[in-house]
Amino acid sequence: MARYFTDEHEWIDVEGDTATVGITDFAQGQLGDIVFVDVYAPISGEIMETNEALEDDPALVNTSPEEDGWFFKMTIGDKSQFDGLMDQAAYKSFCDGL
Repeated sequence: MARYFTDEHEWIDVEGDTATVGITDFAQGQLGDIVFVDVYAPISGEIMETNEALEDDPALVNTSPEEDGWFFKMTIGDKSQFDGLMDQAAYKSFCDGL
């Protein structure tokens, strides 16, 4: 599995043709306590599953943003869209520069 990061502080785990998407711990820290989550897919593809646990407990994004607090899983429409994204080291460097 590969994990990518966007400059808008989203993480994307890619496994085969499936991507799992959420926000980073850095983003959650900047936003403060998250009390509502509205799921949408900014990358081309089809949503396969949303994290229903967030409906009952949106605080999962606060306590586990990069694990249990994921937003949705989707099929990947175009893998070339991941080409410009950052790996863990590049994302850490990006955040250190903010």
